[in-house]
Amino acid sequence: MCGICGIINFDKRAIEEPKLRKMMATMKHRGPDDEGLFIQKNIGLGFVRLSILDLSPAGHQPMTDPTGRYILVFNGEIYNYLEIREDLKLLGVEFETGTDTEVLLKAYIQYGEACLDKFNGMFAFVILDKKTGDVFGARDRFGVKPFYYYVDESTFIFASEIQPILAVYGQRNKENETMIFDFLTFNRTDHTENTFFQGIKKLQHGHCFTIKSTKFEIRKWYDLKKQLTKHTADPIKYKSLLLDAVQLRMRSDVPVGVCLSGGLDSSAITSIIAVRLNRPDINTFSAVYDKGLKADESEYIDLYADSLANMYRITPSAETLLNDLSDFIKIHAEPIPSTGPYAQYLVMKLAKQHVTVTLDGQGADEQLGGYHYFYGFYFKDLLQNFKFISLIRESIAYYKMHKSLFAFKTFLYFLLPNQIETKLSVKNRGFLSHEFVARLSDHKISSVVSNLYASKNLHESLINHFEYKLEHLLKWNDRNSMFFSLESRNPFLDYRLVEYTLSLNSSAIIKKGFTKSILRDSLKNILPDKIRLRTDKLGFATPQDDWYRTEKFQKLILDLISSESFKNRNIVNPEIALQLYKRHLNKEIDISKEIWKWIHLEMWFREFIDEISDAPNP
Repeated sequence: MCGICGIINFDKRAIEEPKLRKMMATMKHRGPDDEGLFIQKNIGLGFVRLSILDLSPAGHQPMTDPTGRYILVFNGEIYNYLEIREDLKLLGVEFETGTDTEVLLKAYIQYGEACLDKFNGMFAFVILDKKTGDVFGARDRFGVKPFYYYVDESTFIFASEIQPILAVYGQRNKENETMIFDFLTFNRTDHTENTFFQGIKKLQHGHCFTIKSTKFEIRKWYDLKKQLTKHTADPIKYKSLLLDAVQLRMRSDVPVGVCLSGGLDSSAITSIIAVRLNRPDINTFSAVYDKGLKADESEYIDLYADSLANMYRITPSAETLLNDLSDFIKIHAEPIPSTGPYAQYLVMKLAKQHVTVTLDGQGADEQLGGYHYFYGFYFKDLLQNFKFISLIRESIAYYKMHKSLFAFKTFLYFLLPNQIETKLSVKNRGFLSHEFVARLSDHKISSVVSNLYASKNLHESLINHFEYKLEHLLKWNDRNSMFFSLESRNPFLDYRLVEYTLSLNSSAIIKKGFTKSILRDSLKNILPDKIRLRTDKLGFATPQDDWYRTEKFQKLILDLISSESFKNRNIVNPEIALQLYKRHLNKEIDISKEIWKWIHLEMWFREFIDEISDAPNP
């Protein structure tokens, strides 16, 4: 687990070493244990290391093969590196280290691009062929590890984070208004190749690229849809796949822990480790709040109190968020639509005091229908397949269990034409400036609507969530963990488990009012029933609605809304925002999610756009 960066000058200009070192220094938190660089004329590669496997200097990067022809910089982990290593040995390949880095490099030399299909892991890497001058790079199937880049006619710059690129790319930072529109209207980020910065993009998950001479080409190497075949739901097989995924991700030469929210997914991982792997000494890290607050899940976390030896907790608060706000915004570099990632940020800060690797439940919701709006897709699925009796039964089961109309509202919403879905979503964000809306949404169907909300059925919706939604969660997880020099691993994103789960019928996902049906069935006698059968979902939530009523937050929010910069952006109408905030203060409504977006977006502008844009163009 590391940070990688590089500069390739297409115009043959020599690499300026100080620029490369500046990029490395900007992301040193990703790799405090070691660093290295390689420069050859117009190509420079940089690396900072967080040692996880083979802690010796043998894991130093950039790594060169014995012939000196190939140079690699790699961020991530290949969990099945031992198995690939043995396969390569049978082909006569020799190894000098115990690292997965060497396995990746020699697998590429042996198999070429086909090596990607053999990797079970999370990765972003770049390999230079010194003989030909060609460059090959790739990103893992689901986008666990980041890869950002800037390219123009003369230069290609890449890094594991956006900030190193901003530090050297020589452009004025400019906002991407389309991303801001989707952020404010749909709470979505990272659903396309674009970032909040014009000109800076990310290599999409499951994609690779080549650079030959001055030609930069991207192609998709992994297509989830093409990997899916029909399977019969089998809880025993599902449990076996999940168990193996957890076991692989326990491979480490440094201490390991689990981020335990109290929800179904992180509890499943915790129980598998404690019960099936007989590791009651596993470290767990949780965010808790005062009893009675809706974000508090301590009653579920407490179920492990008698069986786990090393449980640690932290309590995010309005005061801690205010203290950390500036740093949090700098770390993430792009706006975030909720404070949930802040709770995770503090959990990672706590975890760093005890471990170097954490396991997390990311990805389970997207493959197992964990969000309540998935019921809307499921009902749409049943309706379009004329399964009227099943639709009635599932609707009744949902309402009896949840006492909510939310699923039915999303069901009706997903039946609407795309154009109307977009307009309705905009209408529900009445605080948006009319000029901003006209500029961004007139005669335009949002990519969020066309790629996510237009899914024909539950199965297609789950696949589309892997394609267009999951990645923002993985990005926040990466930033929060790597800022504290932690490696975060996601067992539910083992591609074998994902491909199996997404090949099942809808009834294996949602059944009798329950989501995640096959996961619940597979963990009988392993997971406490109070957790296994719970129907609410919080994750790393926060009581942010109460936070924004505190005196200090009131001052921050009122100052922000009334500021000239907020008004002059002409994105959010300050008068309407103020009216809504006053209603929030009076507890007439809860618009805490919108308030947070106003705060984060405005402070992001001030941090990354306003101050920089006034500087002369380099």
